[in-house]
Amino acid sequence: ASLIFSPLLLAFPPPDAQPTEAETAVWNQVSAVLEEAHGILAELQSYNGAGQEIREAIQNPGDLALQEKAWNAVCPLVAKLKRFYEFSLRLENALRSLLEALTSPPYAPMQHLEREQALAKQFAEILHFTLSFDELKMTNPAIQNDFSYYRRTISRNRLNNQQLEAENEVNNEMANRMSLFYAEATPMLKTLSNATTKFVSENKTLPIEDTTDCLSTMACVCRVMLETPEYRCRFTNTDTMLFCMRVMVGVIILYDHVHPVGAFAKTSKIDMKGCIKVLKEQPSNSVEGLLNALRYTTRHLNDDSTSKQIRALLQ
Repeated sequence: ASLIFSPLLLAFPPPDAQPTEAETAVWNQVSAVLEEAHGILAELQSYNGAGQEIREAIQNPGDLALQEKAWNAVCPLVAKLKRFYEFSLRLENALRSLLEALTSPPYAPMQHLEREQALAKQFAEILHFTLSFDELKMTNPAIQNDFSYYRRTISRNRLNNQQLEAENEVNNEMANRMSLFYAEATPMLKTLSNATTKFVSENKTLPIEDTTDCLSTMACVCRVMLETPEYRCRFTNTDTMLFCMRVMVGVIILYDHVHPVGAFAKTSKIDMKGCIKVLKEQPSNSVEGLLNALRYTTRHLNDDSTSKQIRALLQ
């Protein structure tokens, strides 16, 4: 396998892979989504929440000025959260298009990844964004607090028949969908896992291996790059390393969701022991977040078929 890997390894993630004519339509669609992704991450990074205003309003329920102040602080934040949620739907569509392109007959997954490097890179970038987003969300309790306060205020005011302008911003149905989204520890990963599972179940004629092999190949490429000194020395900075780690964890989680026995079983095509070890050897601060993603967003970790060794590694 290492011979087949060599061109992929040298080019993964390919820094400036250009799409071929056949790839252009999908590439353009995904590019537009990825361009927006940078702004979304920046907004989430600077998300401070309305904790102070909410606390004051709750402690002084009779003070209308404080109620209004908290409400005015929360509304623009909820508008932001709605944007993030709507972006997850666009991300889902982009992932679908990429999965279609990277698994379509007559080529094997390995051939796809070598032929369509521009799309393979976009797939990797989506995973990188997804894990970056979820890491930020996991460490920011203000998101849940702001949204809960918003929902409580709306239902209370509905009882008091006060029509709130923000109802137009986030109506009840949208609030319910957003609530489910933000209740997840890793909402973007959950969205992509569901999308991948749905893709496999809707494409009955496509062998499931075409999807899982595409994912396991990417996981293997990332692992080999992280654990092999001659490849690792090409990483110009820790960002490239983090990119590789996030992509590896992302494809493992997707694989675990769509493969009937998952990523942790002995028959899995992913060397889970190797992947976890290579993560634990990295000095980066983000490793704990990635290990948590493996602990809490996979489906099969606690199956009987998962070896005690792997469980111990993730403890």
